[in-house]
Amino acid sequence: MSGFFGKIGKGLAPALLLPVGVALAAPTHAQDLAVRGETVYTMAGDPIDNGVVVIRDGKIAAVGAASDVSIPDGFAVREAAVVVPGIIDARAVVGLAGQMNIPHDQDQLEHSEPMQPELRAIDAYNARERLISWLRGFGITTVHTGHAPGEVISGETLIAKTRGETVEEAVFVPRAMLAATLGDGAVKQDHGKVPGTRSKAAAILRQKLVDAGEYAAKMGTDKAKGRDLGLEAMVRVLNGEVPLMITVDRAGDIMTALRLQEEFGFRLVLDSGAEAYTLTDEIAAAGVPVLVHPTMMRAAGETENATMENASLLRAAGIPVALTGGYESYVPKARVILFEAGVAAAHGLGFDGALAAVTRDAAEILGIADRVGTLERGKDGDLALFDGDPFEYTTHCTGTVIEGVVVSEGEWYEDLD
Repeated sequence: MSGFFGKIGKGLAPALLLPVGVALAAPTHAQDLAVRGETVYTMAGDPIDNGVVVIRDGKIAAVGAASDVSIPDGFAVREAAVVVPGIIDARAVVGLAGQMNIPHDQDQLEHSEPMQPELRAIDAYNARERLISWLRGFGITTVHTGHAPGEVISGETLIAKTRGETVEEAVFVPRAMLAATLGDGAVKQDHGKVPGTRSKAAAILRQKLVDAGEYAAKMGTDKAKGRDLGLEAMVRVLNGEVPLMITVDRAGDIMTALRLQEEFGFRLVLDSGAEAYTLTDEIAAAGVPVLVHPTMMRAAGETENATMENASLLRAAGIPVALTGGYESYVPKARVILFEAGVAAAHGLGFDGALAAVTRDAAEILGIADRVGTLERGKDGDLALFDGDPFEYTTHCTGTVIEGVVVSEGEWYEDLD
C-alpha cells in the first residue's frame, strides 16, 4: 500500500435537509463509462482542457485530452464543466454516527473505559446510513471514519467508499488507524474518573504501549498467556502496521504526542491540531502529517486559538496535511468536506492546495494513493463532476462516480430547490 508513510519508512444539520425517498445505498456494478470535462484536474499533472477520462471495469483505462483519447464504442458518456478525483474526507465518524442523533445510531464513542484499543470500527459501521448518501451527493467518494475522540484510546478506524449495501461492499481498509486523544477530550472532569489530568492520560497511554511491547515479546513462547485483544491492537501500532492517530489541539498536548512518538517509534498522525500552526518546526522535524480540523470548526475551549489559516500555514512549512469533516458531539456529525476545503482555499490554501488536501494528499497520508486521490490509469474510477468551480458555494455537484458507477446525479440540489 503506497502513501505518506511509505515515503519515510516504516452549516445546517444534514438530518434536516435529507430529501424524502433517497435510496439508502448506491449500485455497485461497474460499467464502461467515459467522462468528458471542460477542465479535468487529474492531480497527477497539469489540468487538462477538454479532457476525457475512460473507465473500464471500475478502473481508469485512459485519461487525457479529447484529441488524444478516443472513447470506445458502446461506452456511456457523461459531461461536466469540471472533473476532479473523487473527494476524500480524511477523518470523520459517519457510518458510526447517524443522522437521527439519538442513542441507537450513535456508536462512535464508548465511554465505559478510557482505554479501548480492541474496539473495531468495522463491527459498528453502517453502510446504509443516510449520512453516507448525503456526503456522496457532494462528490465525496471515500471516507476515513471510525471511533471518535473522547477517550484516551477510543478504538480503530476504517476506510470505505461511500456506496454499497454491506460493510463488505463498502470497506476496503478495515483497519486503518488506532484513534487516541490527549487533552481536554480525554480528561474527565468528574472527581474519581480516570484520567483526571493530562499527565494521567499520557501515563496510561505510555503504560499500554509498554505492556504491548512485553506482550509482543512473549508471543509464540512458553511465557505467552491467553489472547488480549487490546494488546494485540497496540502491538500493531508498535510494529508499524497501523498508525496511532492522536487527536490534540493545545500546543502542549501536541508536544506530548511528539514525545511519545519519539520514545516508542510508532507511526504518528496528528488529528485536529488547532494550535499546530504554532509548532511547525517541531512537527516538520518529526515528519508527522496532520489531519487538520474542519476549517469552520467552532473556536472554543481548547480550540479557542484555531485559525482558518491552519492548513495553509502547515502546508507552507512542508508538513503533509489533509482536511477533515472531523467530529463534534452534536449535530451535524457529518460536515461536508467540500465546503470546508472551499473556506480553506479562501484562507491561504488556494485552489490547488485545497483540492490536493481532499484528494491526492489525503490519499497519501491515509496510505491509499495506489487506488484513489488522482486520475491515473489503473486507479479506481472515482470522480466528482461539477458545473463550475467546486469550491464556489453556488456550484452544483452534477455527478459522483465510484469505480465506474454513477452513484449520484445531483438530486440533492433538485430536492432542495
